[in-house]
Amino acid sequence: MWVKICANTNLDDAKLAAELGADALGFVFAAASSRRMTPEQVAPIVQELPESIEKVGVFAELDLAAIRAAVEYAGLTGVQLHGDYTPELILGLRKGLSTPVTILQTLHWQVTAGLEQAEAFEASTRRIAEDGLAARLLVDAKTASASGGTGTAFDWNLARASFEIARRGMPIILAGGLRPENVAEAIRTLRPWGVDVASGVESAPGKKDPEKLQAFITNARQAERNGA
Repeated sequence: MWVKICANTNLDDAKLAAELGADALGFVFAAASSRRMTPEQVAPIVQELPESIEKVGVFAELDLAAIRAAVEYAGLTGVQLHGDYTPELILGLRKGLSTPVTILQTLHWQVTAGLEQAEAFEASTRRIAEDGLAARLLVDAKTASASGGTGTAFDWNLARASFEIARRGMPIILAGGLRPENVAEAIRTLRPWGVDVASGVESAPGKKDPEKLQAFITNARQAERNGA
């Protein structure tokens, strides 16, 4: 089970997550986020992390030049796109960077949506998989006021069939409202390739809780070993 710890804001938290076995660390560059980081802040953190761990920049403003600059300056190995799926943008990133990065495309599941959302979600996942431009798909919860970092889970049982279809096309990462207490249930229900957490392992906005970090990673991996 691939585990990403997102919205890191300091070196101590990032190093601890790496030591506890996270596969990837996320850094939020979105202007509206309370956990926003700049390339100048992220670069010295990335330099202290193991080469093996993925360093993912999360971008909501889809400006190709700005994303390229942030990736190059901070030394990122992955880009997570939170806006609309834009093939031209992904092509620009794949062609315009000095070293390749892993592209994660985000799709959102509205927390108040019913079955009507499933059809649109499945159509989007099919298109993204068929295009073959993004390496992974991250599914996050969306509320009326936010489309990321909501701390709110969507209806996993409602989404189960859609996830089963999406998994056939590409690796699916689950985000939104995950915590140490519910990550095993989420994995059993949706069987994602990976999980992504931010506020669910914090003691305060932008500050990770060591016990929650350990419990989240342990519970996620145990769920996989138990055959989720």
